[in-house]
Parts: sequence; structure tokens; C-alpha cells
Amino acid sequence: MLTSIIMAGGSGERFWPLSTRENPKQLLKIFSDKTMIRETVDRILPIIKAENIFVATNIVQSEAIMKELSDIPIENIIIEPEFKDTAAAIGYSSLIIENRYRAHLNKGEKIEVVVLASDHLIKKPGDFREAILKSAEYASKNDMIVTLGINPERPETGYGYIEVENRNIILNNIYKVKRFREKPSYETAEHYIAGGNYLWNSGMFIFTTETIFKNFKTFMKEHFEVFEEISKEFMDGLNGEQLSRKVKKHFEKFEKISIDFGIMEHSNNISVLPIDIGWNDIGSFNAFEDIFEKDKNGNIVRGPEIIELDAKNNIVISDDLTISLLGVEDLVIVKEKGNLLISKKNRTHDIKKMLKK
Repeated sequence: MLTSIIMAGGSGERFWPLSTRENPKQLLKIFSDKTMIRETVDRILPIIKAENIFVATNIVQSEAIMKELSDIPIENIIIEPEFKDTAAAIGYSSLIIENRYRAHLNKGEKIEVVVLASDHLIKKPGDFREAILKSAEYASKNDMIVTLGINPERPETGYGYIEVENRNIILNNIYKVKRFREKPSYETAEHYIAGGNYLWNSGMFIFTTETIFKNFKTFMKEHFEVFEEISKEFMDGLNGEQLSRKVKKHFEKFEKISIDFGIMEHSNNISVLPIDIGWNDIGSFNAFEDIFEKDKNGNIVRGPEIIELDAKNNIVISDDLTISLLGVEDLVIVKEKGNLLISKKNRTHDIKKMLKK
């Protein structure tokens, strides 16, 4: 049985002022007339039924997500009582899925889970769906966690990397993962690309519920013990906000840690499927340079036309204001609902730090 967890609890700080905690990036219409989370759901509906799609979020965003995804059953909107990073979120959501379907499986049937972000861009959805189906079959048959590795186009310091043994990687062949690498320096990223045996880590994972809890038990025993406590709370048949309130006392026991640090960097049964699906994680405003067409001076403009003179390589986004640029380069300028951001391109990663001041 193929299911999916869509991770939709992000705060949206890197896209401020377009994005806010109440209206984060996944609820924005950036690339089409659909929100990014709607694009994500529509992308997998051909292979996963709506009733088997789950969304992990928080109480602040849950109402907007329910409204946006009216075809997803309300009981499938999982509200985390606290943000404890992806290990707790993925484990908790997998526990809910396991509890929902385990009693209804046929003999020998397994529950495959596809973990996706709610705010990625994928230009080749057909190839993406084929990759999911292939990975799910492999994960189920071989008791493996399969991650989707992106064929790297350039040295990139904003992504983690996946190292495999083979130096001549063939797309759509599954390889054993040697190790996960953190976001590198530019020089290290160049070395990775030259080596030919590194892939970008997309953060998308496929596994069975049986496999993921085996890994939690082995590598994150304290998390596993909390999951056992939480599972006892399911007897009352609660979901959504009611379940969130009931399990909050257990959630507080989780260490705040990502599933990458907790499991992926330690487990020996991780495989990777290298793919080319036109993927971009849209991690900052700089990602617009890979998506939108530039004018003759290298400027990207979304919204009213700009007035420019000797202005080059800027990203300008405005909801209602005509912006004039004179002699400036490599800036990100965003005007949205009374808020204005002006940043150098190479400082957009610090927007989150600025908002915390």
C-alpha cells in the first residue's frame, strides 16, 4: 500500500516578506496559479489516492492547509504539538499511518511511505512518479530506505550531498549509499562534482513503516520508546488537534534532531536512486534565477514593470509598487503588503537571522 507524508510545517522565514508563519512558502502561488502544496499533491495523485496522502503541519497553518487541500481527508492533516525537527515528525506521521492501515492489510502486504517536501519545484512530474514507484518497490522488497538523489548540475553549497561507491553513476539505477555529506564549501563542492560519485540530497525518502521503525529502534532508541508511548494514545480514535493536545506531553520528550542526523548518517541499509526530474528546493529568492527569464540586463522582475538605469542582475518582486533601480547590482528587492526587503543576493540566507532580532 503506497502512502505519502507531505512535510508542511515550515515557518517560511527565508521567503519573508512574501512568506510568513501564518502564510508560509508552501501556501504561496509562486510558479503558477496553484499553491506549492497544491502542486505537490497534484503531482502524486496519479499514483497515490487522496485518502492515502497525509500532511504533517502545525496548529498555526493547519486551517489554511485544510482549506487549500479540501480533497485530503481532514483526519489526514497531522498536527504536531511542537516542532521537534524531521525525526519526530516523520516517525510520528508514520506511526499514525501504521495505526490507520495495519489491521486492514492483506497477508504479506506492506505500507510504503513516501516522504516529500511541500514546497519543491519539479519540472518533470512523470519521471518523478516513475522514480517513486521504482523506489517503493525496491524499498519494500529489500527492507531498505531509498532516497532520491539529484544529478548535480554544478558545484552547489546550499545542498547536502550523497556519496556512492560508483564513480560513473547511471541515472535511474539504484546504488548503496556510502555516506551523507553536509553542505560543503565551494571548493569541496567542486571536488564532489569532479569525482562523479556524488548526488544532491533532495530530502525525499521512501521506506516501509516496518523498516523505518526498525531503524528508529536501532539508532534512535529514545525516539522509539516515545513512539511506543504515543501509540497507546491512539486507542481513543482521536485525530487532528485533539490528538495533538493528547500527545503533547510525549512530544516534549523528543530530542530536536533531523532524520538525516538521527538515522540516515548511521544506517547501513540506505540506497539512492539518481534522477533528473527538473528539481529545485526553492531554498531562497536566489532560486528564482534558475526558474524565471531574465531581461536584457539580467534582472528578474515579478510584478509591475521596473524603471531601471545601469541596473544589473537584480531580483525584484512587488505586489503593487513600481520600483526604480539606478546603478545597483546583485540585489534582492521584495515588496509585499507594507513590508520591504532589500538584500544583497549573497546575504539572503541571513533573512531568518534578521527576523529573530
